[in-house]
Amino acid sequence: MTPRIVLIGAPGSGKSTIGQELAKLLALSFSDTDLMIEAREQKSISDIFVDKGEPFFREIEQEVLKDALSLNDCVLSLGGGAPISENAQKLIVESGATVVFLDISLASAAPRIGFNRDRPLLLGNPRAQWSELLELRRPVYEKISSIKIDANVGTPSEIAHTIMKEIA
Repeated sequence: MTPRIVLIGAPGSGKSTIGQELAKLLALSFSDTDLMIEAREQKSISDIFVDKGEPFFREIEQEVLKDALSLNDCVLSLGGGAPISENAQKLIVESGATVVFLDISLASAAPRIGFNRDRPLLLGNPRAQWSELLELRRPVYEKISSIKIDANVGTPSEIAHTIMKEIA
């Protein structure tokens, strides 16, 4: 068995919030790889980046992703960078889950993430960093997704309902 739905997208696209709403609507459990990593390491993702570096984080992220993709019938939210490696893409596609890309603009994401919180890859000039990350990641998100949803408009509940209509 595998997760029924995997949510991917840039930071601030609403993967966790929309995922929780979608899980409620579908009467499924909800899991988030970022929260799984923090629980496993007993540290925030930001602290992991600072203390051990991005390569260590990505290694842990791959292990957690593999475990998370073996969960039964759930809605699974992935960290923004989780699907970027070739191995991760293969694992996600081979899981058989419906992969939903929550597409969002910088203008919509900015108020959600604030650019001043614990976002280790958005240090320095956060708006430019976010745009750069999305430019690099968008082709991967589009390649591995089954469904692309505009996350710029609507409440998390409305977007979850839109996803339900798309997967029906």
